[in-house]
Amino acid sequence: MIPSYKFVLAAARQLDGVAHRTPVMHGRTLDKLCGAYVLLKCENFQRTGSFKFRGAYYALASLPETDRARGVLTYSSGNHAQALALAGQLLGVAVTVVMPTTAPAVKQAAAASYGAEIIHYDPAQTSREALGHQIAQARGLTLIPPYDHPHVVAGQGTVAKEFLEEVGSLDVLLVPCGGGGLLAGSALSVRALAPQCRLIGVEPERADDATRSFQTGRLHQVHNPDTIADGARTPSLGQITFPIIRRYVDDMVTVSEEAILQSMYFLWERLKLVVEPTGALALAALWEGKVAVANQRVGVIISGGNVELRQALSWFAQGPPCSQR
Repeated sequence: MIPSYKFVLAAARQLDGVAHRTPVMHGRTLDKLCGAYVLLKCENFQRTGSFKFRGAYYALASLPETDRARGVLTYSSGNHAQALALAGQLLGVAVTVVMPTTAPAVKQAAAASYGAEIIHYDPAQTSREALGHQIAQARGLTLIPPYDHPHVVAGQGTVAKEFLEEVGSLDVLLVPCGGGGLLAGSALSVRALAPQCRLIGVEPERADDATRSFQTGRLHQVHNPDTIADGARTPSLGQITFPIIRRYVDDMVTVSEEAILQSMYFLWERLKLVVEPTGALALAALWEGKVAVANQRVGVIISGGNVELRQALSWFAQGPPCSQR
């Protein structure tokens, strides 16, 4: 089932008073660097530290009581795991999460602290989708995937809905892309509320499956890509997210690991925003000049802030100077 903007409106009603209405930030230094008026929608301040809470809660709240009673399962590198675990805690639903052994420890610990049962796997050896389906079937659990689900997509669409309601018109909106839940949801909202706005998805060069899929019209895959943006290590777009992105998104661009790290560093140092690598993807497209934005109103979605602090400091210490573009 492909969701429409009506799904986003229903999600917004369900999330009212549950999800945070996250702040929009603006910095003149960033404007000067980019030659545009840049606004940041900061989902790093969302519950569980990322936009994922929106879709996870709406999907879980939409389940029939009989399915909730049996419990649910998901597979996730971390942010969806935390989000579904907290949603389960709030709604009284048992949550099992299949997580890679390589997932950041901070994300694993948070999911466990919200009460999730965690099952680890080696991403180099095992497909999380296959393992997740196997366990869900064996235990009689309802599977709530991290992005390819109509209610998940609708919940994520409330990010762009709030953004546009707060700031008014935008010429361009840049959105991080992994499996495409946030980008697809944003597309539903943008086409309903600001059809003139250019919507652009951003992913790492090392995990460019969505860009290749968008350009060719054929679904491409990657296997465990080597990128610091762990939230974008998804194997491909989904059967729900792909057609929405192909129909409503204007373009896809990719960014280097260096640009991701430099954008992340800038957000920490100059705007005082703790952002994870995946959360800095959209800004990295501006940083590398991948999108023409001169003298335009540009929206950037900062998707999350769940990062291993010691790892981040290690990256910053090893990387090139980042104070100037």
